[in-house]
Amino acid sequence: MTADAPAPEDAPNRKTIALRTGLTVVIATAGGFVAQTTGMPAGWLMGAAVATAAVALGGIKLAMPQWLRDIAFILTGMSMGTNVARDSMSLLAQWPVSLIALAIELAIVIAATGYMLRRFFGLDTSTAYLSSFPGHLSFIMGIASAGLGDPRQITIIQVIRILMLTICVPAGALFLPVEAAGATAVQPVMTNEMLIVLAVLCTAAGFAFTRLNVPAGYVLGAMAAATAAKLGGLFDGVLPPPLQIASYVLIGGLIGARFIGITMTEFRRAAFGGFIATMMTVAIVTAIAFIASLFVEMPFGQLWLGLSPGALEGMGALGVALGYDTAFIAAHHVARLLMLTAAIPSVAFLLSAAERKRA
Repeated sequence: MTADAPAPEDAPNRKTIALRTGLTVVIATAGGFVAQTTGMPAGWLMGAAVATAAVALGGIKLAMPQWLRDIAFILTGMSMGTNVARDSMSLLAQWPVSLIALAIELAIVIAATGYMLRRFFGLDTSTAYLSSFPGHLSFIMGIASAGLGDPRQITIIQVIRILMLTICVPAGALFLPVEAAGATAVQPVMTNEMLIVLAVLCTAAGFAFTRLNVPAGYVLGAMAAATAAKLGGLFDGVLPPPLQIASYVLIGGLIGARFIGITMTEFRRAAFGGFIATMMTVAIVTAIAFIASLFVEMPFGQLWLGLSPGALEGMGALGVALGYDTAFIAAHHVARLLMLTAAIPSVAFLLSAAERKRA
């Protein structure tokens, strides 16, 4: 039983729901702030999820009403779409061999780790494959929160994956100044007028997708509308930082609130699955980078950093320290996110269709 779906005989009144919702938002915000200030990757999202999950596991009842969840989903989709750069597709023509290797790597990672989690850890198909995506954490969490897969299991596995990659992969970046990691330019913030117009378009698209029974309709609808508007030249810039932070905090709080009722057995199984999935991912990346190095003339380390699933900041910092081409590393991380942007909705559609067929 989740915090936002209480038993009918014990249904809380509006005041109780409001208090639980306020508590959820406060805890999520505090957890996100602490994580962000301590340098945790995706700090606002990860901190919010971890803090609310810890409180929920402690037996404190949290809540996130439907209207607030829908707002979180719309903000997540808007954030995804507005962060797509108009010239991003031009990156695909600069390093064809390594980008092909990247696409093959992602397909193998998702297929192999998804199969492993389903076959050896007993996860359902949707949970296993959503847990296997190496990136776009807020998007994955948004889709899971909308009803596809088990968001608690997905959260644990993804948190373990990110923490392991943070410790094991970009450890060398800890010895560099923060400024050395700046591999991408800061995008301007869109105007308030355009923000209002885009919010209306994304809400309408999300509502339409939901009525058409599209999985995670508000997330995918908002993302589709924002991406189309951005690539179509309707606006420039990204969401204001406070709105981006709000989307991370709300999604993190929503995920964490679902941890009520989880058992330690369930937690340990998902955590061990996340550990194995991370080790598989690193092994696959290393193998693909080695094979690609046989066809291109560049250092193996540069290829590995470009193909790795770690955060761009850490990879960029290591690239600077080792004298590699940081433009190459940045371009491949942008390309990875673009590929995942297309792959995640496609897989979500297939998983949703498979679930309906089984039902």
